[in-house]
Amino acid sequence: MPSRNFSALALIALFFVWMTSGVMAQAPKGTPATGAPAAAASSAAPAEENPYAAALTLEGFVQRTGVMAYPLIALSMITAFFIVLFTFTVRQGTVVSDAFMNSADALIRKQDYLGLLAVCNRRNECIARITAKTLDFATRNPTASFEEVKEVTEAEGNRQSSLMLARIAYLGDVGAVAPMLGLLGTTLGMITTFHEISATEYGGSNQLGLAQGVSEALFCTASGLAIGIPALIFYSIFRGKVNRLISEMEAATTHIMALLAVQYKRAARAAAGRPE
Repeated sequence: MPSRNFSALALIALFFVWMTSGVMAQAPKGTPATGAPAAAASSAAPAEENPYAAALTLEGFVQRTGVMAYPLIALSMITAFFIVLFTFTVRQGTVVSDAFMNSADALIRKQDYLGLLAVCNRRNECIARITAKTLDFATRNPTASFEEVKEVTEAEGNRQSSLMLARIAYLGDVGAVAPMLGLLGTTLGMITTFHEISATEYGGSNQLGLAQGVSEALFCTASGLAIGIPALIFYSIFRGKVNRLISEMEAATTHIMALLAVQYKRAARAAAGRPE
């Protein structure tokens, strides 16, 4: 199953890299020319055949997107960082592990709560933090009922779930902000272009300038979408994984609370002088 997830992520990433590169590398087709002057112009300036190829470099990207290049570059780096981070941290070992559950099961049956608390303090798992919070409350309040202990456990479980969902929410925020920044860059570019056109006589050269300005302005929107779409896709993938891990954490918490409920019943029977 992990290999399938990594394969799916790799295919999605390669698809968007290919799609973005293809869009930015396309050259706009001009009006066909006739005669020797056209041939001479095409041979004299071969670099003009693909004007968008320069946008694939950092300098060309900054020139075409203007002031919005820097926040877009920052968002692309943040997106890549979060994708790599969540790929290695959003996993079952950081939420609940079989090793901890086996230790907790054995220690609770032996009523070695201090030993279990020591194990919880050594483990960096969500279920360990929930168990530690439960045991800490139970040991500090020996007269507390099982229902009160259960409420503390549920509250800590909800807190851990919220923290897990809040972590991956940053990737969703990037996916929402990046297209908006691209649209803002496009709007600013259009304002600048039309202002320059209105300040001069509207002729053939100005028409070409208008087309070029609009093309460069729309490049901001394309850049924002190229960042936001993969961010939202990976956010959806990680959100599904987190929801599955939360379900497993809830099942593990229920198991631990069931074991503690048995121990509370035994203690109540012993206090009442009845056999177990």
